[in-house]
Amino acid sequence: MTIANKIDHTLLKPDASKQQIETLCSEAKENGFFSVCVNPTWVETAASLLKGSDVAVCTVIGFPLGATPPAVKAFEAKYSVEKGATEVDMVLNIGALKDGNHDLVQQDMEAVVQAAAGKALVKVIIETCLLTDQEKVEACTLAVAAGADYVKTSTGFSTGGATAADIRLMRKTVGSELGVKASGGIRDLETAEAMIQAGASRIGASASVAIVNDEIGNSDY
Repeated sequence: MTIANKIDHTLLKPDASKQQIETLCSEAKENGFFSVCVNPTWVETAASLLKGSDVAVCTVIGFPLGATPPAVKAFEAKYSVEKGATEVDMVLNIGALKDGNHDLVQQDMEAVVQAAAGKALVKVIIETCLLTDQEKVEACTLAVAAGADYVKTSTGFSTGGATAADIRLMRKTVGSELGVKASGGIRDLETAEAMIQAGASRIGASASVAIVNDEIGNSDY
């Protein structure tokens, strides 16, 4: 098994063009990435381009701030699933978590889980760079309670990305029950492998092709 099938090949820049999305999907098929991760506006395009392939379509919900109401996130998730997304990465309500409003945080997650139920896997982005270790544990615990499938470190749009220490903490908190996705700042094979060794089951990266080329270059074959 190569690292490629653990990678969500990602393009979430606001100025992404259709041609860039087409390239993203082509690269995903050529390299055997697990999925492409695109903004909701590109889900239908990506689903069409990847039809008949093994590459999944992932999108982001409440991105990148997480500061939209549960009903809005639920609608965005439902819309995205209808357009062809089979995975949705939602940003939790970070402010509510820091206020200790755990009921709202869990309600926020549950709204997306219910909207995607039976149709798409749900990953909860907890934005580790903005949280204390205790808040990271609380976020992961709430994600388990809400029925999410994964917890994810970062949007890549805040003050920091994934760290091996955060992956270890998240994995320890969720156990084997949930997947753990490392994203943000993963630009080479060494970093990607460190995240997997720390407990990540998925990698989110825009430098996916370079990571895979590093692996090929380091192969004995």
